[in-house]
Parts: sequence; C-alpha cells; structure tokens
Amino acid sequence: MTNRRNFLHTMSSLPLVSGLVASEVVEAVAPTGRDYFKELGVRPFINAAGTFTALTASLMWPEVVAAINYASKMFVPLNDLHDAVGKRVAELVGSEGAMITSGAAAALTLGTAACITGKNADWIRRIPDLAGTGMKSEVIIQKSHRYGYDHAVRNCGIKMIEVETVEELERAISERTATLHFFCDAEPRGQITAEQFAALGKKHNIPTFADGADVLPPTENLSKYIKQGFSLVTFSGGKGLRGPQSAGLLIGRKDLIEAARMNASPNGDTIGRGMKVNKEEMVGMMVAVEMYLKRDDKAEWKEWERRAKVIADCVAAVPTIKSEIFVPPIANHVPTVRIKWDKATLNLTAEQVRKLLREGKPAIEIAPSSSPARNATQEIGVGVWQMQPGEVEVVAKRMKDVIKKA
Repeated sequence: MTNRRNFLHTMSSLPLVSGLVASEVVEAVAPTGRDYFKELGVRPFINAAGTFTALTASLMWPEVVAAINYASKMFVPLNDLHDAVGKRVAELVGSEGAMITSGAAAALTLGTAACITGKNADWIRRIPDLAGTGMKSEVIIQKSHRYGYDHAVRNCGIKMIEVETVEELERAISERTATLHFFCDAEPRGQITAEQFAALGKKHNIPTFADGADVLPPTENLSKYIKQGFSLVTFSGGKGLRGPQSAGLLIGRKDLIEAARMNASPNGDTIGRGMKVNKEEMVGMMVAVEMYLKRDDKAEWKEWERRAKVIADCVAAVPTIKSEIFVPPIANHVPTVRIKWDKATLNLTAEQVRKLLREGKPAIEIAPSSSPARNATQEIGVGVWQMQPGEVEVVAKRMKDVIKKA
C-alpha cells in the first residue's frame, strides 16, 4: 500500500502524459511483494463509484494502517482499550461518550438495545425476547425513513411504528416507546426535520437515534447531530472517515453508550456478542477520526471538483452525450458526474457501459445504481472522491472510448 501511494503521489505531481493508457497505470502500481489478489483470481479496479460496501468502500489512511500494525503486535486488556479509545473519540467529536462498533449497522443494533435495556443485566440477557418483561418494545420512525438497514434495529425485537407528521409522532408515543429513529439521508423526504425530531425526543424524554452512516463529508456533520440534541448518532468507519470498513462509531449520551457497551462483545450472552471489535480496529478508528479532522477539506473539495470536470468535459465532447456535475444533498455529499444519453441516438445501455468498463483493462467500477435498459434516456453516475491520483484521466479516456465505439 505504501508503494502504491508513493507512486500515485508522484504521478499526481506530474503533467498528464499524452497517450497514457490504463494498463500503464495498473502495471506501475502493482505490488512488489506477494500479489494476493492475483493469486486468488480477484481483479482490483479503479473506484469511480464511491464508498459502497460491496465495492469495499474507501481506502484507509496510511496512518490508520500503521496504527493497526502497531496494535497487532501487543496484548492489552480489551475493555481498558475500549474505555480509553471511547474517551478520546468523544473528546474529538464533542460528545459525552463514544464507542467503536463493528460497522454502523452494529451500532444501530447496540444503540437500540441500550435504549431498551439500559443497564439492567437481566434485560440485556433476555433481549430480543421482550414480551412480558416490562421492556419497551416500539421504535417510532417516519414512514419515509424506512430503509434496508432498519433490520439492524428490528434485531432487538422491537416493532417499528410509522408516522408522517409531528402530530402523528406525538400521538404514537406511549409507555412502549424505546426510541425515535431518524435516517439522516432521508431528511428531505420527511415532514419532520432533524432539529424538530431531536426536540420532540427531549420534550417527551425519549432517546433519539440518528443514522448518519454516510453523511461524511462535510466535516461538521461529525458533531452536527449531537449539537442538534440527538441522544445517539452512528457513522460508518470505512466510508468518509477512511477507517477500517468493518468498524463504525456510536456516539452520544454517556449512559446510553455505557448501556450499549454492556450489550456488546466481549460480554457473553448479549445481542452484540457476535459484533466483535478487535484492538486493531479500535486504535485504527481513533486515528481515522484524528486524520479526518486534520485534513485540508477545502483543498480536498477543490480536487474533487477538478476530477469531476475532467470527466464531464471529456464525455461531453461526444455528440448526443449530456454531462453535469451535481452534489447529493446529504449522503455522499461530494461532486459527482451524471452522464445521460438518448438510447434512440446512441444504441447503448447504462448496464452495457458498466460491463465494458468492468471487463476492460484496468477494471473500472461506476456507481451501482443506473437507469433500467428499457428507459428511453440512459443515465450513469461517476463518483470521483475515491479515485487515486492519476486515475481520473484514465477513467475519462475509457469512458469516452466506450461511448464513441457505440
């Protein structure tokens, strides 16, 4: 990894060589030691998609890798490390408490469990069997905020109660309400804003839980939802933070973080026993947060805009192609290229473009979501923020060549 990064850093400081082909970049950054992916028959690719889990999200900071290597060579008491790392991360993000989890989905389960059980050891052992125990068994959520990841909340045995308005939410609150759940990316689709949601929780003395797994950048979002008054917030570790992909953050009220810890590994007979976080991930995530807060976000954004313009301008030179740069409002809030064409004038589908890019040399992955082949207007998305220096020119050239050949 170090050799690859050093090479790419050098490449980024040089002018683009005319006629540079994709294979030259890949061969130049091939590992000098054992090539594990080649042995296994797995092809690496240029990430022109984004921080999608199925595409292994982001690349860790070199400092995170160094921290992981450091921690791998010594034994420490795991709970002591959990305490120390949690304290350090809480200080960094401005929260009462924090813990490292095995991804944001695990944080959803552990945070919900904390709101249900508190520090009651008997309840912790019995969850998700809530019937007849006195434990709260409902989580209120806006209908527009239902999503695939709320299964991690339902793991705790609760029932989701859907509402749409402030009035409906207040009527739905009862002695069974464990928490109010908010999916940050869905805020524009709901009728209750994040600030209103947090305020309603305080008004009724019910914990509020914000899922902000993919809302970084911007940097201020790391503390935004805590400042708004949410009791708990989770972030993915392997997306914008560039920590281990199998790790995440759960931050918030000290008592709820303590309860979440009691529901988690290494404690036995808990819902989170299988959601193990090792010492390497804990230290790695701490360093990831430190690095994220130290980075030059303005320079980073300027570079992303440059990359997006390179691709947009290159493909727009092809007749019938329309390209634009846009920034999603909340999740994956980074410059992204949208490319469109009329299938009647260009006999090519979005999925065919994806296949040709994936099967070419080097392999290139674009954003997974694209228009169905039956649509008259075809559309693909190209993410630039996970590209490495020197790769955007390769992607732009390949994209243009694929389209022109059609």
